Amino acid sequence: MSLAAPLPASALMLGPSDPPSFELLNPEGAAPILFVCDHAGRAIPASLDRLGLDEAALTRHIAWDIGIAELTRDLALRLAAPAVLSTYSRLVIDCNRRLDDPTSIPAVSDGVPVPANLGLTPAARNARAEACFLPYHGAIDRLLDDFTRRGLSPVFISMHSFTPVFQGFERPWHIGVLWDRDPRLPAPLLAALAEEPGLVVGDNQPYTGRSRRGFSIPSHAESRGLTHALLEVRQNLIDTHHGVAEWADRLERVLRRVLDEPSLYRAGPS
Repeated sequence: MSLAAPLPASALMLGPSDPPSFELLNPEGAAPILFVCDHAGRAIPASLDRLGLDEAALTRHIAWDIGIAELTRDLALRLAAPAVLSTYSRLVIDCNRRLDDPTSIPAVSDGVPVPANLGLTPAARNARAEACFLPYHGAIDRLLDDFTRRGLSPVFISMHSFTPVFQGFERPWHIGVLWDRDPRLPAPLLAALAEEPGLVVGDNQPYTGRSRRGFSIPSHAESRGLTHALLEVRQNLIDTHHGVAEWADRLERVLRRVLDEPSLYRAGPS
């Protein structure tokens, strides 16, 4: 009698009660736009036993980008665009970091130790990548490949949210536009947002798109020459359904104006 081959570690990572690695929304959307949301969810595989953290820690910003999943879903549906949202917490593995980045699986996040992330073997790290990171990015690549097959060069928008206070500093920005070498979308976005009453808009604030720390935009958008930008919305503005609806109204209005430019839908510098 032959023995069955042992299951790979990645197959044991996610059990029958665990959700899929990503959420695919509106895949048949007609608009040549793709929204991605790297830190949408805060799920933890049951096999990781909440990473040794309590529920209070797992509802904080260290686990996910608060409010951004709902805003991304709303915008994608309003604009008839597809969206891919990660399901698992950034504490399991960060879908916007290279796999060799020290912060890919953080041992400490904003001063909070993550017990289950200490002393991981290469096999354990690979298991998380295969279960959570690679399927999410594979879904993004498949959608972009489908756009290519249809002769389309879509606009790529990465959605994030940021904390109102960081290291004692009260951040004044309501929204930030992060970018590096391609101004095609960021420049008109910044101009249009600046015309919105009462908004404080950050140009590469509260983070910079020039740090080269992120993974999704270089891997998917820059590599294909796609027009792109990363949007950061302050979390206390979108932590309620009412706040999300208000920001969805605003960003739909702004994006419809900006995305009406045909030149955005041509491949540019990689």
